[in-house]
Amino acid sequence: MREQLRRGGVAESVIDDAVLVLSELLSNACKHGRPLGDALAGDGDVRAAWQVDTAGRLLVEVTDGGGPTRPAPATPSVTAHGGRGLNIITALADDWGVRDGACGEVTVWVVVHDDVYDPDAGHRRDDFATRIAAPAVSEIPGLDFADAFDDLG
Repeated sequence: MREQLRRGGVAESVIDDAVLVLSELLSNACKHGRPLGDALAGDGDVRAAWQVDTAGRLLVEVTDGGGPTRPAPATPSVTAHGGRGLNIITALADDWGVRDGACGEVTVWVVVHDDVYDPDAGHRRDDFATRIAAPAVSEIPGLDFADAFDDLG
């Protein structure tokens, strides 16, 4: 994937974002979705695809057999071990959505970048932290670390 996109003129930072998006989509499909039926995939797997469309947008998508719930961003607690995948995708993506198939399959598609050929627009990673940053600890009500350290002394 990386080499083909590089040869196609896609900025390295956009490729990095696409790889992370693909990883999150595949993780979600394996964790929450059912395998595709034999008629669609041949062996009960998930299907991943990417393309640069005629408008110059990099699209990444993963299809699985659907799950008990619709893909939607969660609001995990600070200490949760998961639940951030679609929030990461939302921060990296210009757009994303869910498409239902005729045989019950579900495809999550992501537009990683609207203009992959513009090197000035390909600096998605530079501002990633500001797009997904959690509030400062001092701004979280009810958290007073000083009290916790007083008990240690």
